[in-house]
Amino acid sequence: MTIDEELELLHEQLRRLKIEYDIFFNNPTKRPPTDIEWKVVSLIRKFSDGRYMSFAQRFKYNEMAQRYAVQSDLWRKKMRIRDEGHRKPYDAMLTVAGARVPETREAAQHRVYGLVRKDQVDAGTPHGAQLFSVQCSGATPDQAQIESLYQALREAKQKLGEQVSGSLDSFTSFLRKKTGEIRQEYGCETVLYSVELEDGQVKLKAKAKV
Repeated sequence: MTIDEELELLHEQLRRLKIEYDIFFNNPTKRPPTDIEWKVVSLIRKFSDGRYMSFAQRFKYNEMAQRYAVQSDLWRKKMRIRDEGHRKPYDAMLTVAGARVPETREAAQHRVYGLVRKDQVDAGTPHGAQLFSVQCSGATPDQAQIESLYQALREAKQKLGEQVSGSLDSFTSFLRKKTGEIRQEYGCETVLYSVELEDGQVKLKAKAKV
């Protein structure tokens, strides 16, 4: 097998590994994909010294090795939360997605303060409804954005009779750290946070806008 073929195999194994970890973290009965990860680590170690590789091959290898290092660190953190329980009140309700988000003209007009009407919430908000959304650009979200999101999250949970836990300070630390992690993992500038109603529960969701 040539170097190019093995690098293509590494690319494919990395793609499979991410899919398997996504499945693992969403299924409590699923085992971690250690066999695929072992293959990925073996290939990364094999080419770590860069011998017999062209500049283009080395560039491709470095990009994949760096991507694995970032994702591996995130998986370890998620694994710790899974094993030890949610350490922070917001970890349990955050869902992160990396899909590109197509934006319509209407969505662009309402993306910052996407509140549904008060009568819709009081009368029973439909499944999957977005109650509030805000975009955080750059490495550090604006404090006003954080406070607006925090207040929307509290109000939505209170309307459904859910217990509200965690202070604004802890939420600020959580959101800034999470924004940095998402920007690093997906290579994006902007993270879209939304408060949504799903299966009768309030969820805080995040999407990387690539």
